[in-house]
Amino acid sequence: MSVSRRTLLAAGPAAAAGLAMPAGAQTSSPTSASSEDRQAPGFYRYKIGDIEITAVHDGSAPRPLENFVRNADIAEVRKAAEEAFLPTDAYQNTFTPMVLRSGGKTILIDTGLGDTGAPTTGLAVTNLRAAGFDPARVDIVIISHFHGDHINGLRLKDGTTVYPNAEIMVPAPEWAFWMDDARMAQSPEGLKGSFQNARRVFGPNPKDVKQFEWGKEIAPGITAIDASGHTPGHTAFVIQSAGKSLTHVVDLTNHPRLFVRHPDWSAIFDMDADKARATRRRMLDMAAAERTQLAFYHAPFPATGHVRKEGNGFEYVPVQWMSAM
Repeated sequence: MSVSRRTLLAAGPAAAAGLAMPAGAQTSSPTSASSEDRQAPGFYRYKIGDIEITAVHDGSAPRPLENFVRNADIAEVRKAAEEAFLPTDAYQNTFTPMVLRSGGKTILIDTGLGDTGAPTTGLAVTNLRAAGFDPARVDIVIISHFHGDHINGLRLKDGTTVYPNAEIMVPAPEWAFWMDDARMAQSPEGLKGSFQNARRVFGPNPKDVKQFEWGKEIAPGITAIDASGHTPGHTAFVIQSAGKSLTHVVDLTNHPRLFVRHPDWSAIFDMDADKARATRRRMLDMAAAERTQLAFYHAPFPATGHVRKEGNGFEYVPVQWMSAM
């Protein structure tokens, strides 16, 4: 059956809503707190060769665009957001840990915010369980860098360890920076909280934390690579199996609709802005040339896709959502 625009408008807004939404979809206000407005569990599985990957949604929180990009005028940032069909005052910053089943191991890369973030975050454990994973049976937790949205899910505010039987692995350069007492003492006041938070998360059992180096396979099918600039030890991961590969670029970008399109922008979170820009462009150039599939920590869920060259920047092309692997 075809419905003309004239017929649809004549029928009124109720008919238009019925045609635009699938049967059973909710029509209540998005500000409602009722359980009927909540989404289904946030996890998505796909495979790279023989490695099963599960993207796990930890939630999202609004991030104002004002003062977000350090080297671009706010009018330019708002124009870019509008062109990408994003709000021009704030965007939803999403958080996506990743679980891999590889070599008989259950491996988690980054942990989300735990119970330290906004009420709309901290969903990783709930979604892990919904995907069939028991936190007590995670074998390895790999940390990309020590920002709170990546490490706080390791330990609750009351000190509880969330993954009690997992080996914790961290980048050696990141540990050397954030766990250095002299460096913490000399740091700007605004950065001291991050140093203290790293000690809260890792301090109770520092000898149990294993440090890894770049350029080495650190778990079955997972090689750590230098992606520094965002933080001194920010690490990306090449995941390879059966002739297939994916590069998890973690925080190489924040929202890719902004920072993939504008790779020379500097986000407020980038600790070494010049190095972060150089790393971003180098890795995106390589991914575009080689048509490599990428995973992002802050892209819209399920946070995986490709990039292609577009003018002086790149275009993010999300993968098609599949109902089965």
